Amino acid sequence: MQILFIHKRLYSLFLLIFSLTACQAPKSDHQTLKPLPQDSLIQVYFNHSQSSEYQEPYRQKVRAGDNLEKIIIDAISQANSTIDVAVQELRLPLLAQALVNKQQAGVKVRVIMENNYSRSWSDFTPQELAKLTQREQQRYQEWHKFVDADEDGKLSQQEINQRDALKILHHTKIPLIDDTADGSKGSSLMHHKFIVIDNRFVIVSSANFTLSDIHGDYSNDDSLGNANNLLKIDSVELADIFTKEFNIMWGDGVAGKFDSKFGLQKPRRNFQQVTLGNSKITVTFSPTSSTQPWIESSNGLIGKTLNSAANSINAALFVFSAQRLSNILETRHQQNVKIITLLEPDFAYRFYSESLDMMGVALSDKCKYELNNQPWQNPITSVGVPLLTSGDLLHHKYAVIDKMTVITGSHNWTEAANIGNDETVLVIENPQVAAHYIREFERLYTNAEFGIPQRIEKKVKQQEKECPDIKAPSTFVEKEITKVNLNTATVEELVTLPGVGKKLAQGIIQAREEKRFDSWEDLERVKGIGGKMRVKLEEKVSF
Repeated sequence: MQILFIHKRLYSLFLLIFSLTACQAPKSDHQTLKPLPQDSLIQVYFNHSQSSEYQEPYRQKVRAGDNLEKIIIDAISQANSTIDVAVQELRLPLLAQALVNKQQAGVKVRVIMENNYSRSWSDFTPQELAKLTQREQQRYQEWHKFVDADEDGKLSQQEINQRDALKILHHTKIPLIDDTADGSKGSSLMHHKFIVIDNRFVIVSSANFTLSDIHGDYSNDDSLGNANNLLKIDSVELADIFTKEFNIMWGDGVAGKFDSKFGLQKPRRNFQQVTLGNSKITVTFSPTSSTQPWIESSNGLIGKTLNSAANSINAALFVFSAQRLSNILETRHQQNVKIITLLEPDFAYRFYSESLDMMGVALSDKCKYELNNQPWQNPITSVGVPLLTSGDLLHHKYAVIDKMTVITGSHNWTEAANIGNDETVLVIENPQVAAHYIREFERLYTNAEFGIPQRIEKKVKQQEKECPDIKAPSTFVEKEITKVNLNTATVEELVTLPGVGKKLAQGIIQAREEKRFDSWEDLERVKGIGGKMRVKLEEKVSF
């Protein structure tokens, strides 16, 4: 109880200091645009918005954009009965404290996270920290600087209690599970970013609840955070749909039986539609097994929506590697639909990126093209990358069709998201909502570079010399995909599969001799095959 009291006092003091400094903050010289009208039931926000500005609560920086954390906290503060949070990563202490305050006020709070982010870094041993990847080492150092308020290089218990979001949640015993609650080592990725409040309000975002995704890198004063969007939707019917998704993953909760369901263990559900005022919302959740019809998957819904375009498609994407969606876009392009695509620079020119297809070029990986890779016969030049502050990423996953319909959510346009991850896809038919996404697209577009960079052209020519026997990318024909039948394949055939060596191949054969494989669940009887391995195999095997 003493720890809770200290938390509450520190939080109140923090808000008091913030309110005082906010009143004294200098006026910003940002050029702001007139805010667009919001739909009364579907409100749209962007942390890089040009029609608002705010003072960050952690760096005390006045900057352009919507304060996504405050929008979430304000919604949480109005909760009367329940708050369900499903998010890959949560590192914001003010948001964590807002959840604590509501739980102490009698509101039922539940949290689901991805297992890679559900443990506080302050609990890691030096040996565990030393084993982190370089990227995770950098993330840890950034977090350490943030928590180390007095900058003495050490983390005191008081600093951890005040700024470690997970510790704030754990100290007050807010119920929290991750995607190991099904008894596995974790699903492909628990990648959701949604909140349901009072079985009425739904918040859906492309952003994780972290400094880098919402406000900006703590040690980089120029950073404005990864470009992200957030929706707050007032709909009992939609809230019910999201609550059902949450409950499937939650099972019986903390320290219960392993009856939580993540990834492909979740029951298959059809697309669900909600009419909300003047809007129509279609929602679906990933993943869908590759044994099911593709059109019934999340990528299938995206593809169906893209196929409806008559005039224009504007897409802003973190990563785009789903070949079938590229093929659909090519068909729309051939039918005179204007397509502009902006992608995160870190992923735009990798060999698997569909941006290369759209520009009519192909890169190989070790002198091999991706199966069914299909550069466009009539390429476009309206594919580009936005120029953002160093360290900031284009983290959106949205497209606007005919200035009327928006595809958004947590779902990247990849096969991994489609057949492995827990994800959300929303399709919103509402021109007023679409206008907000178009404005964000125009902001990104005005400061972007288009076309094939010289370094990529040079790399293509270099590969032609280094790989004289490389075959041209194959034309996409679904029936030409040859899958390995797990019930009949030899050891030699099995070892051609990704991640399968001779020992694992023999284990597969031994398991099928005991009982043939009829489902993906059957495959997990084989020692060495878990959720992530299963995702790698799904497009390449059959039963």
